[in-house]
Amino acid sequence: MPLTMIERFQRGLELSADRPAVRIGSETITYRQVHETALLWAGSLKAAGSPRAVGVLAGKSRESYIGLLAVLYAGATVVPLQPNFPAALTRRMLDVAGVDTVIADEDGLAVLPEIVDQETTVRVLDTRDVAGRFPVIPVVPDSKMAAPAQVAPSDRAYILFTSGSTGIPKGVPILHGGFAHYFEELHNRCDFVPDDVFAQTYDLNFDPGIHDVFAAWGAGAMMQVVPPSAYRDLPTFLAEHGVTVWHSTPSGIWMTREMGGLEKGSLPGLRWSFFGGEALRCRDVVDWLAAAPASKLENLYGPTEFSIGICWHRWSGEESEKGGVNGTVPIGKVHAGNDFRLVAEQGEQSDEEGELWITGPQIAPGYLNPADDAGRFVEFEGRRWYRTGDRVRKNPDGELVFIGRVDAQVKVHGWRVELAEVDHVVRGCEGVRDAVTVPRPAAHGTELIVFYTGDEVPEPTLAERVRAVLPASTLPRRYVHMDTLPLNANRKVDRLALRRRAEELPGGQAAPQS
Repeated sequence: MPLTMIERFQRGLELSADRPAVRIGSETITYRQVHETALLWAGSLKAAGSPRAVGVLAGKSRESYIGLLAVLYAGATVVPLQPNFPAALTRRMLDVAGVDTVIADEDGLAVLPEIVDQETTVRVLDTRDVAGRFPVIPVVPDSKMAAPAQVAPSDRAYILFTSGSTGIPKGVPILHGGFAHYFEELHNRCDFVPDDVFAQTYDLNFDPGIHDVFAAWGAGAMMQVVPPSAYRDLPTFLAEHGVTVWHSTPSGIWMTREMGGLEKGSLPGLRWSFFGGEALRCRDVVDWLAAAPASKLENLYGPTEFSIGICWHRWSGEESEKGGVNGTVPIGKVHAGNDFRLVAEQGEQSDEEGELWITGPQIAPGYLNPADDAGRFVEFEGRRWYRTGDRVRKNPDGELVFIGRVDAQVKVHGWRVELAEVDHVVRGCEGVRDAVTVPRPAAHGTELIVFYTGDEVPEPTLAERVRAVLPASTLPRRYVHMDTLPLNANRKVDRLALRRRAEELPGGQAAPQS
């Protein structure tokens, strides 16, 4: 039977009570310490009025890891929040999620005065002697819970917010049942053991970060927080800390490559490597596995609205390369028990290609604001489906391949242009490392701008390559060389920032305001 997140930690506690659950810099916290402290904090929260949603305003710190478990132990809903987010954005998240209680580390406490105002007030669990600075909930030893609260599959476990790359972030409540199904699928195919050490590269407000925490804790393994500075010499960092399980966005590969960390055999200790969050390129996988020859590698796919991930593909060399599109790795098969359909432009179902719709036990019940559901959560044939906005192709073997966003197919002078196809062609030019194509408004309609990294290549050379796949009237207007592509807070390529930069280039026009 699938385990809840609480039960997964309990299993890890049984396996590894006095072994490390998480290591943050020089600080190591055991399973028993996490458990006992979480019971104390949870009891104190309940004694103060059983809050329904508790914000964890913290970086990768003691408060973040113990805090998230304490909230779950109290039977409440975790709302992870980042201290480095704009105060107005965090204030909105608190209001939308109905948070009036916060667990905060030093970074969180430092920014809290900017967040709260007369309309947004919170109480702070007093884990760091904050009395006098904020209204507090005291940590009272007599209130310590004897055991975690019982939760139902239909109870909310987390509230996460979408990245907001296309607008204002939406609040997504994720249920205990959805998480339980996801982790059961992961457990059934991956042989994690107590001796494993999981790299924690993601923040906990990004759902892959939750994957790392409970994948590790369900096996009685340890999480190792990876600071950004580790990329300067990732092989040494992973070796010194005994890391065996890696998980990051594909950008983590090129960051490591840029620092010279992908020499052959340089990552010998890895047993598992996971990548997700954006399209994974076959060329990057080959480079990574040359450095980590003992590792199995999976490409994970899934929107926040589907409890971390809904598809997976295990890399199998040439077969994976043949099954991909535009040099990317397939996203694979949908988790057992869930269902999908591909919907063509006219709304009919396709057996080959279309927008990916998904339904099943991992689906979120909808957004916190029901008005946001329109166009995303739809009723069809008596079932509730989520429209991903991703265009996907189904291979003969049943595996799915990501082609691009539905809104990433643009028309230039009447021609439909696949931005991912342009990216792929430019990446094939000698010396080019990566490329991202974005549209920008122009006097004559829409034109394309390509941003690329690697060696600076003459524009005529790049244009000649692209001319092989696009009519002359649709060729990109500019090819802009960059040292690195910008990343957003989740370490995905920040396409919104690139679009803004494209509009600022000579000849560009500001996009119309909606």
